[in-house]
Amino acid sequence: MFRICITLLMLPLGFILFAQNVYFIDGYHGGIYGHYPVEWKTRFITDNYYKHPEWRINLEIEPETWDSVKLRTADDYSRFKEIVTNERIEFTNPTYAQPYCYNISGESIIRQFQYGIKKINEHFPSVKFITYSVEEPCFTSCLPQLLKSLGFRYAVLKCPNTCWGGYTQAHGKDLVNWIGPDGTSILSVPRYDCEHFEKNSTWQTKAWNNSKSYLKDCSDSGIKNPVGMCFQDAGWKNGPWLGFGHNVSNNSTYVTWREYIDKFSAGKTDDNWHFSQEDVHVNLMWGSQVLQKIGQEVRKSENSIVTAEKMGTLAYLENKYSYRNEQVDEAWRTLMLAQHHDSWIVPYNKLKTKRTWADEIVRWTGNTNKIANSVVKEAVESFESERKSKNNDGFIRVFNTLGFSRNEIVSIQLPDKFINTNFIIQSVGNTEIPYTIEKRNKVCFQADVPSFGYATFRILRGKPVFRNTKHTFSNNKNECVLENELYKIVFDLQKGGTIKSLIVKENNNKDYVKKGNEYLLGEISGYFYDEKRFHSSKENRAKVTLIKDNLFETVILIRGEIATHPFKQIVTIAKGQERIDFDLEIDWKQNVGIGEYKQQNNWQDNRRAFCDDRFKLNVLFPVDFNSTKLFKNAPFDVCESRLENTFFNSWDSIKHNVILNWIDLTDTDNGNSMALFTDHTTSYSYGKDFPLGLTLQYSGKGLWGPDYNVTGPLHVTYALLPHKNKWDESSVSAKSASWNEPLITYLSTDFSFENKSFIDLQKSGYELSSVQTLNDGILVRVFNAEGDDSAQKIKLNFPFKSIQEIELNDEPKQTDLSIKANSNNELLISVPKFGIRTFQIKN
Repeated sequence: MFRICITLLMLPLGFILFAQNVYFIDGYHGGIYGHYPVEWKTRFITDNYYKHPEWRINLEIEPETWDSVKLRTADDYSRFKEIVTNERIEFTNPTYAQPYCYNISGESIIRQFQYGIKKINEHFPSVKFITYSVEEPCFTSCLPQLLKSLGFRYAVLKCPNTCWGGYTQAHGKDLVNWIGPDGTSILSVPRYDCEHFEKNSTWQTKAWNNSKSYLKDCSDSGIKNPVGMCFQDAGWKNGPWLGFGHNVSNNSTYVTWREYIDKFSAGKTDDNWHFSQEDVHVNLMWGSQVLQKIGQEVRKSENSIVTAEKMGTLAYLENKYSYRNEQVDEAWRTLMLAQHHDSWIVPYNKLKTKRTWADEIVRWTGNTNKIANSVVKEAVESFESERKSKNNDGFIRVFNTLGFSRNEIVSIQLPDKFINTNFIIQSVGNTEIPYTIEKRNKVCFQADVPSFGYATFRILRGKPVFRNTKHTFSNNKNECVLENELYKIVFDLQKGGTIKSLIVKENNNKDYVKKGNEYLLGEISGYFYDEKRFHSSKENRAKVTLIKDNLFETVILIRGEIATHPFKQIVTIAKGQERIDFDLEIDWKQNVGIGEYKQQNNWQDNRRAFCDDRFKLNVLFPVDFNSTKLFKNAPFDVCESRLENTFFNSWDSIKHNVILNWIDLTDTDNGNSMALFTDHTTSYSYGKDFPLGLTLQYSGKGLWGPDYNVTGPLHVTYALLPHKNKWDESSVSAKSASWNEPLITYLSTDFSFENKSFIDLQKSGYELSSVQTLNDGILVRVFNAEGDDSAQKIKLNFPFKSIQEIELNDEPKQTDLSIKANSNNELLISVPKFGIRTFQIKN
């Protein structure tokens, strides 16, 4: 025994340390759009597979890549196909275009997986998808329920060698149960608590190469079977990353993720990690003009294609119209490409087309919008019947693609025959509807539209009865007042048109503006580093012009300057609409530097000028709240923020400060709240002594070194929603959905005079994430955005043969839930908060 102890003491430390079993995940990341040299790469992978039998290959390759491989290198494709289902190979991320996920809609994430899996299985039908693992920070809190419903068993929350755009929170060891917001759990490998950042690196954790230092940290933390990881860029000419044969670094064993979790991990854990969206620490070039436009283009296309599918299904239920699936598939394809992570982190990089990612996104989203608009037009026109009414000059039909009824202002252009002509508008039931006529014969009225259906209004010759609604607009040199039944808003023209008073009448005339504050509500402010000073819109006087003031809307135009650059902002309040709309444009005279300081070429340094958003151009919203909580939506989630503030200025201290669709700020003392809606994914600022701010503009050097310059006018739309009580009690999510999917109006002489609702989610708090037409019925996906876990009624106002709840992989869901309709065609279903459920309904 004594001799054994002496012998052990004499052994080198490395030998003792690495007597433990250590594992490594190797493989490739990329694709036809993001670095996959088709001419040689597939052959290279196959050759090395046979050359190094100890090697394992984890693949994160864009699915569309295999089309090109098959077409251009048929022999290499055939050889690879022979080995693709071997246990030494695992496909870990089948999404169509490898999106970051946190920056797009939940429905988009589902389609990324579904279209990607379909494409891979077209080439390799036997490939199964077991583990979700990525090389970039492509994470979001709702993934557990999506992955499990797609058939995945495991997930990985580390991306050690490509953390340029961020990383996940370090947590735990070995394994965790990653629990999503709906309660779904998936067994996952975390970024270990001891998995620190690599020294002198701003893109790696220590797990990227199974270094002695990393493995010692794992050993000291009690991790029995540590694992490192690197998905190599598919453009690199490396074989096994850590060496091969007897020369694999630190005696590491190559494994696939499936193999590691199944064979070399405990296979289970008691560590239940309720993963928050704020555990995703990500930072892109928020506020740069190029990323702002990308965000707006993607958001517009997300809204348009989902709306098109819903409109097509409305028409299918009414008159058997059927959109062409290949057309809609192509619309989704180009949208998904625009959601590629590279398009967001390296927008100036050029593709093989010689155009930049930003250039391609304009083309891709343009194609999506063109197809979506075509489907909507065809669907609407399919409602026209051959029966013309003899006593009218036409019908206006208003379509609602959401699952709840809406009462909103709509407008439509009338033909020239109505110029200088008296006419009335009637709803079904022959009730006269007040309206106004604007320039160019545009009629505007308030429409009450049933859920997922339509309302029809009849135009008749005759003298209308107009009813006045109290609107007040007053203006002098110093201030402007906007007022309707909901709000009284006072704009301070001496201070750039900022808001000095925002009185919410239905909340006991509460004034939301914080008085005596350094910052003003609606103030546009940022640090212009070439001048070494902050500039603000409040430094200059503003002028106001009344654009519209009628029965339903009051619209003003505010003109001002910031640092000599002119801006104009349109502000709209509408009857019965709690939302206050803003349309802002800054007409930059030339490129200006905006940010904490002038970033030099040392953008890879840990300290960076483009991180602290307080110095970027912001529009600010100081509100008169005391103790506050901040909520922000995420894909199929709403996150209650745990951050004291959003401020950071280095790569190693990134905080989650991303706004997807909306943020809601609540005063916990009295329930007063205000939501902020945005037309694109971007960042926000908030903390002690700094009000809520929406990032508008950064200009300077950024990630990968290019100048993220101002190249034209800034144009954004946003909205404020003052309200009482928490976001879910005030239907903030539903009101955001209404903002993103506006009512659709259409004029025809051939509509039948009726109203219809096909799907009614009633007061469940559910939303229609998707409604699609199938070959023999429809697909309905609901998301519990604001309801509780109790059973809710959903009414289907159309005949159907059967209904089946299905998983996202189209497999029937094994559930005891009864989904048979009662005599009123009502379904009783229960969906956990932030959960989704998908139903296949056959005719």
